[in-house]
Amino acid sequence: MFGTITARDLATRLDRDAEDYVLVDTRPAESYDSWRVTGAENVPFGPAEELSDDQRDRITELADGDEILTICGKGATSTRLASELDADGLADVSVVTGGMRAWNELYETATVETASDDLIVRQFQRRAKGCLSYLVGSERAGEAIVVDPTRHTDQYITTAAEHGLEITGVLDTHVHADHISGGRELTNRLGVPYYLGEKAAERDLAVDFEPLADGETLSIGDGEIETLAAPGHTTEMVAYRVDSVLLTGDSLFLDSVGRTELEFGEEEAETGARMQYDTLHDTLLELPDELIVLPDHVTVHDDGTYANAEPGELVGATLGDVRDRLDLVDLDEDAFVERMVDDVPAKPDNYETIIAINRGVENTRNATEATTLETGANNCAA
Repeated sequence: MFGTITARDLATRLDRDAEDYVLVDTRPAESYDSWRVTGAENVPFGPAEELSDDQRDRITELADGDEILTICGKGATSTRLASELDADGLADVSVVTGGMRAWNELYETATVETASDDLIVRQFQRRAKGCLSYLVGSERAGEAIVVDPTRHTDQYITTAAEHGLEITGVLDTHVHADHISGGRELTNRLGVPYYLGEKAAERDLAVDFEPLADGETLSIGDGEIETLAAPGHTTEMVAYRVDSVLLTGDSLFLDSVGRTELEFGEEEAETGARMQYDTLHDTLLELPDELIVLPDHVTVHDDGTYANAEPGELVGATLGDVRDRLDLVDLDEDAFVERMVDDVPAKPDNYETIIAINRGVENTRNATEATTLETGANNCAA
């Protein structure tokens, strides 16, 4: 009888560099090529297929006596394959329950070291998608703010409770295009304010929020969270500075800046690009180099690896280090705009629907639909 393992079990094996298994991804080649678990091998196997001799021989060769793990999109097809392998006499076969959808909802956390002995900052990493979110708390005051939460909101409440903190507000840096925000759900659950940059009022949002102007602050214990207008990726984009950290949203990543055509459209992408140039040079790069840049995303390569860290390690760097590694910094405005407009990556899946949901003008019917909309790595960097 074949067995089962969870996505968390798989992550544990992957993180300890276990070499006693082979992970067989049964999805079509194009799905596998665009996004997969690190180390997975592709053996396409359709929902109505029977195991062929070639497929069996290929899997046997890949396993070379090790355990065989199977994974697919949702867990159904990989379960059929595991069953057929087991019936065909192959021992030590298990299926990853929930498939890539379960993998897409796996989180890691990292602690941010700050200059304050009172400030608590935790980074939440949506492992397969690369979305990053934050809990910022004051130990002395016993209160916390959540920044850019995803829709899996229990983790923020649980982590705050573990630190003895009460969540008193929720901030979004902008209207997200690659994932469904958990901001409104969290504020509704807790009865606390929901904040966005004041320019969000110009995007026809059908949700209630507290607008934050450039330079406006929110108290967190004895400290403050300062709002910095950072338009470019979107018109309402803001960054938040608190103590020695800079929460940059999608305005600045560790290896890029936010793309500018998702809100503005292809024809007006130049408008956003010029905003992005001004934000980069007149706002963000004018700040102290020792600030720790904490972005909203980390680049997740097609093979599931991170660009600038490992899962569970902090995705962050000093502003000085980001400046040194970012070749866009050295371009003049026209060259910067040309790069942003002409070298546009593929758009995030379902981005128009996700924007509409985050604006409050559309809703998902259930968690399954939300999961389907969000499947795949983020793609908000230029």
